[in-house]
Amino acid sequence: AGIALVGCEAAVTEPTVEPDLSYTSADDGQMRKYRVTVYNLTSTQALTPPLVATHDSRVRFFRYGHPASEGIQQIAENGNLGPMNEALSANEHVGQVVIAAGEIPPLLQNESITFEIEGRSSDRMLSWVSMLICTNDGFTGRNRISLPRHLGQSRTAYSRAYDAGTEINTEDFADIVPPCQIFGATSSDDEGTGMSNPALAEHQRVRRHRGIHGGNDLDPELHGWRHSVAKIEVERIG
Repeated sequence: AGIALVGCEAAVTEPTVEPDLSYTSADDGQMRKYRVTVYNLTSTQALTPPLVATHDSRVRFFRYGHPASEGIQQIAENGNLGPMNEALSANEHVGQVVIAAGEIPPLLQNESITFEIEGRSSDRMLSWVSMLICTNDGFTGRNRISLPRHLGQSRTAYSRAYDAGTEINTEDFADIVPPCQIFGATSSDDEGTGMSNPALAEHQRVRRHRGIHGGNDLDPELHGWRHSVAKIEVERIG
């Protein structure tokens, strides 16, 4: 259960929120502050609250063509940010972890969320990840976005949809997290699940998501997407 393209921008709202913060270590120099905005570019898929971290070059959230970590599996299948947050928060190479959550935690279709994050002088990069809620094990995110060095400088990156390769894509509401039906366009009598099902385990590697095929509860017209599914903007403000 659970980069850049022209013309992907959509009409968005930009609520500013107070994020949940996790610090991993004391800073050994001046902290730098960044304003981050994550945009959901789809009109069909809600995303879980973005999990974002500043870090040095020794950190990578996921590797394309490699098995997903436990943290990525839990996000992609169940929308569970806890294991990834804990692992990053215990990593000395991570400056700060932010889980951005607004009044309604999921980042809804055609919306955005803005928050702040800090990094140490050694934290030259930022990575982020979020679940595509109406998928079995789909997620989006980017590794190692270079942080802007100067005040007022900003960077923009687009994110594709990935398949964690950890669960068979049944496209059945019974195997997908319950919020899919709350924030999606259709519903059923299936309650959904926030737990991994060993019977659906797929021992594959992180790959490009092939989209929604239909034929079960998910519909390509209602739950599918094209091109990039998210955009992130990072601006140095302090």
